[in-house]
Amino acid sequence: MNVSMWMTRDLLTVAPETSAAEAAKLMAQKRVRRLMVVEKWADGLHLLGIISAKDVIHAFPPHVNPFAIEGPDARLTPTTVSQIMTASPRTTTADTPIEEAAALMCAHKIGALPVLRGKILAGIITESDVFRAFVSLLGSDEKGARITFDATKGEDVFELMGKMVRRKKIRIISLIWTEQDQQPVCVVRIAGEDVDEVLEDLWSSGHIVINVIRFPFVAEQKA
Repeated sequence: MNVSMWMTRDLLTVAPETSAAEAAKLMAQKRVRRLMVVEKWADGLHLLGIISAKDVIHAFPPHVNPFAIEGPDARLTPTTVSQIMTASPRTTTADTPIEEAAALMCAHKIGALPVLRGKILAGIITESDVFRAFVSLLGSDEKGARITFDATKGEDVFELMGKMVRRKKIRIISLIWTEQDQQPVCVVRIAGEDVDEVLEDLWSSGHIVINVIRFPFVAEQKA
């Protein structure tokens, strides 16, 4: 999956001369935490920067809530977004794998990346978009289970699981190989009636089953 599959294309943008107060009003009305600052050229939108809710808050005196749209003090600053935006922010491209965009956000502790096609602004990918992509990989409404088990480094887990589900009433929905505390693990989502047989086969093959979540999932109710 790449960024273009999950990014937001319906963009909220402002010009650099927009006042911080107007940016705050737009954020409050649209219930967003950030806006992209752009210049409109003949070939499309060119990104200048990005402004966050935190940037806006810091532009006002401590006693003023800039997001109170009708607040009498919310227009008392001459600050423009160009003065408080993050200029030349980190960006990604539409063709970038979504896991690379997520790793970039994580490494730099940022919640969103503007998406460029060449020099033109094409969208924005946020942490919420990444969460949606992650849910799509591991989620399913079908009856079954998500099994996490240890794997040997370099092991072909696709071949392993293919052999185990063959001739069973099981389908593999998703399969991910990763590492946890330097231990290779496989997370596989299966659907069907023979989940217990797959678990028995895993144990018999010498693999330690770390975690099993059955679906439909019912959360434990607290008294």
